[in-house]
Amino acid sequence: MSVTEPVAAPAAASGIAADAPQPAPGATPPQTPLIARAAAELVGTAALVAVVVGSGIQATELSQDVGLQLLANSTATVFGLGVLIVLLGPVSGAHFNPAVTLAEWWTARRGGAGVTARELAAYVPSQIAGAIAGAILADAMFGEPLVKWSTHDRSAGNLLLGEVVATAGLILLVFGLARTDRLRFAPVAVASYIGAAYWFTSSTSFANPAVTIGRAFTDTFAGIAPASVPGFIGAQLAGVIVGLALVAVIFMRGRTAPSGVPAA
Repeated sequence: MSVTEPVAAPAAASGIAADAPQPAPGATPPQTPLIARAAAELVGTAALVAVVVGSGIQATELSQDVGLQLLANSTATVFGLGVLIVLLGPVSGAHFNPAVTLAEWWTARRGGAGVTARELAAYVPSQIAGAIAGAILADAMFGEPLVKWSTHDRSAGNLLLGEVVATAGLILLVFGLARTDRLRFAPVAVASYIGAAYWFTSSTSFANPAVTIGRAFTDTFAGIAPASVPGFIGAQLAGVIVGLALVAVIFMRGRTAPSGVPAA
């Protein structure tokens, strides 16, 4: 559901001693090994789905009011997602979402910053495996069957439209922040957007193929019937296309003016 570009943290913030050897000026800092980044994506996505599913189960046990259930579910997701982005963003970029990873790979193919095909091949399976593990973990914590296919049908056309809107908005937000060099705001901005989208979209904003797959494994408040999964994922991929198109139009890069000529 989210992304921040890994950045080199200041020595004091990263826990590195102030007198530790520092990279030479202009040198490329060492990159986190791919296995560590894939592990961060797996653990982060698992934790995210555990938050979504677990808070949904807890909400239904504490209240019969559907509005309060959704409020509890969305609030937990906002705080959980924000914390996970802050924690794991410097490692993997905190994608936790194949839609975001795919969009980054596409922008990298076209000359922008983003993941390589090798990273894409490592991230996406890790995210899907993490999502399934997170759903099973949440069920285990609340004494639910570890795997019970959801019976929550979400195949209506208006829900699919909601997923297109939710995913397009997420992509626009993430890549808009990147284009304007404001990814430092991603933990708050992305978590806030997902929390809002729980309420303003008809689908309650899954906006994430991995999370969609994971939520099919639990027949609880946050579940989605397996038969509804392909439609949701298709809508999310359509949202990626719409979101990237909006980024290209809204954050269009201006042309450099000739030397000595002021830019318009």
